[in-house]
Amino acid sequence: MNTTKTAVAQRALSVARETLAIEAQAVSALADRLGEPLLAVVDLVLRSSGRVIVMGMGKSGHVGRKIAATLASTGTPAFFVHPAEASHGDLGMVTPQDVVLAISNSGESEELTAVLPFIKRLGASLVGMTGKPKSALARHADWVLDCAVDQEACPHNLAPTASTTAQMALGDALAMALLDARGFQPEDFARSHPGGALGRRLLTLVQDLMRTGDALPVVGLQAGFAQVMQTMSAKGLGAAVAVDDERRPLGIFTDGDLRRLLEQGRDLRSLHAQDIMHMQPRTVRAQALAAEAADLMERHAITSVLVVDDDGRLVGALNANDLMRAKVI
Repeated sequence: MNTTKTAVAQRALSVARETLAIEAQAVSALADRLGEPLLAVVDLVLRSSGRVIVMGMGKSGHVGRKIAATLASTGTPAFFVHPAEASHGDLGMVTPQDVVLAISNSGESEELTAVLPFIKRLGASLVGMTGKPKSALARHADWVLDCAVDQEACPHNLAPTASTTAQMALGDALAMALLDARGFQPEDFARSHPGGALGRRLLTLVQDLMRTGDALPVVGLQAGFAQVMQTMSAKGLGAAVAVDDERRPLGIFTDGDLRRLLEQGRDLRSLHAQDIMHMQPRTVRAQALAAEAADLMERHAITSVLVVDDDGRLVGALNANDLMRAKVI
């Protein structure tokens, strides 16, 4: 790398590090300013029978969308309304029971300040998140969350950088305070994220994935080896299950067991199910989480698990492939 390129690279690294330092300082300074306003807003939202309506223009609007999404996914119903669209009909989305969280660093965004009197006239509560405590937004607000920063990370102190980082962090702080106050648990989070990995692990039950009825590879203890193999091949579970007359599982024979028999060189034609089955197979209930079945397989180094009812009768089965298709593992 020549001298010019080295200087450019060093300059770029210096600016990047300075950006992170300025933004870290901006976020750190917020903690010292938290107090009665934040507690009042938390109480206001908890007592509200409506939703949190988040508004903001430009970069503050982008931050507002994220804050609304975070609130909604952590137990506080919320959505974003664009201030410009609010002036052309979307204000009808706001009800007197709602809490409006309006975000503007300057507190003077024209499209936002234009709808503030109408929000107040509706009877909705108004919370302002602004860096200017004497701005139009602050004057209209019932409570003000101070997100002021000493400087932007932009070298020209123009592009919203540290200010939007502070807004984002303050929104997260509010959301987490509300989450804690509501006693929001991982199971609640999963219900808001059914398509995510956590949702699949905490919401998917064994009964949602298990094979049932004719799909179960069931044989009797006296079944010959050929019948056991035919049943395994036909059902595609990678295992065969021996049951008694009341359909209680007595043993299981898997593909892995077959490989081990072949390695031993035994005369397979003379064998019966009772000779090759692993007795007392691992079982789970249909109402158990699929993740519990996955943990059971991992602990015991097995690839299939049987599902039984309260009386111990076989009602289903699933294997590791079933869990992988459902993205539980």
